[in-house]
Amino acid sequence: MEEQNGDRPELEVAIVGAGMSGMAMAIELRKAGIENFRIFEKADSIGGTWRENRYPGLSCDVPSFFYSYSFEPNLDWTHRFSPGHEILAYFKRVAEKCDLLRSISFGESVERASYEDGAWTIETSAGNRCRAEVLVAATGPLHHKNYPEIEGLDSFEGAQFHSADWDDDLDLNDKRIGVIGNGSTGVQMMRPLSEKASQLTMFQRTAQWVFPIGNKPYSEGARKWKRRLPILARITREFYKRLFEMSSVGVVEEGYFRRRMAKGCRDHVMTIEDPELRAKLTPDYEPGCKRLILSTDFYPTMAKEHVDLVTEDIARIEPRGVVTSDGALHELDVLVLATGFNAHAWGVEQVTGIGGRSLKDAWAQGTRTYRAITIPDFPNFFMLAGPNSPLGNISVIDVAETQSRYIVDCIRRLKREPGRVMVPKRAAAEAFHAELIGAMKGTIWVSGCNSWYLDGDGFPVLWPWSARRFHDVMRSPEFEDYEFMSA
Repeated sequence: MEEQNGDRPELEVAIVGAGMSGMAMAIELRKAGIENFRIFEKADSIGGTWRENRYPGLSCDVPSFFYSYSFEPNLDWTHRFSPGHEILAYFKRVAEKCDLLRSISFGESVERASYEDGAWTIETSAGNRCRAEVLVAATGPLHHKNYPEIEGLDSFEGAQFHSADWDDDLDLNDKRIGVIGNGSTGVQMMRPLSEKASQLTMFQRTAQWVFPIGNKPYSEGARKWKRRLPILARITREFYKRLFEMSSVGVVEEGYFRRRMAKGCRDHVMTIEDPELRAKLTPDYEPGCKRLILSTDFYPTMAKEHVDLVTEDIARIEPRGVVTSDGALHELDVLVLATGFNAHAWGVEQVTGIGGRSLKDAWAQGTRTYRAITIPDFPNFFMLAGPNSPLGNISVIDVAETQSRYIVDCIRRLKREPGRVMVPKRAAAEAFHAELIGAMKGTIWVSGCNSWYLDGDGFPVLWPWSARRFHDVMRSPEFEDYEFMSA
């Protein structure tokens, strides 16, 4: 790409990432009549985390009809919680229907983005360089794979891969399979793996609370009615949205929904008949402190004769398998690293704002934002599903839609202020952070556990209020909290 119109940036908006959030942003721009934008996507197709993850049992932990765009309901979900391949197919259909593909640069990651001379200079992995008036980071928290630091990890002679790099060609039948990690990913894959493996071993560092909600399949009759009457899909989405808005307050404040969540988890773990297994699978922290796992088949799977739960620390990995701290060698044919992502990388390491200050430097004393969407010293820079967003209690798609509309309102204001850029006032950002710290004290996330919600200082990088408050606060920008400077 080359500069056009002299010093004027050739792009009005540059979006980093073509996952669910980046697509939502692009669609809102189109609705507003803004066509001069481009999405930079590191991979060769859209879909984000749903493109990367393909492991057996993959599904979303948000109900299908709520985990879809409000303006484009899917009329044919097969289950209450969508299988991963259905979600990816849905996003591909939306991208084609909304004509997004022509606005995406595939296989082109943003290597560096610098605020210079009133606009953003973007350098990509393809060697391209362009300028944009507005930069939107839509990379989210599930961007960089997290690999465990275990001695001898590379020495294993069998098949080994991260859960987000699943080997689709590998025959798992009658294999001895080990799974390191017991978050949602590890839990979801256990039942399907147990149906193929001759021996299945889960290596658990910390027990997880499991809330018993099954993945109910929708009957052909129910799906037929929704295809015939699309309004039913919209009503179902609204039902789940309201349900989440009510029940999600359980993680941010004391009350009925927190008690109901805790009772459901504690009652469910008591269904494990083997007292030794039950003790191993019972966490020592409060339900909800980590993201709840939704499952009715995990405990029965762990009770199978050929399935083992190992709670001893992993000492090292050898060519034949995993050696634990008690000296036992667990021989394996396949080793799966279900160790998630570095949730605090955000995919924006090389973003520099006013005076060459990097985002890493800006967050050296803690990850801070203004209302989860903008950052002081980074003009015309916005984040979708970024730090302080309500990622722990509602659908990320719902979050991205609300934030995208907020950004469009900001762009409209910038159009009325030609030659100016907007940046949140430091006082406004500090006031928001102080309010956030005060509110966080009442959340379940600070009750005493180590989760991916916490930053390097042990502070939750989440929204400590209700989902309804998020939508109300983000309904429209408070422009008095922004400074409009000459570009």
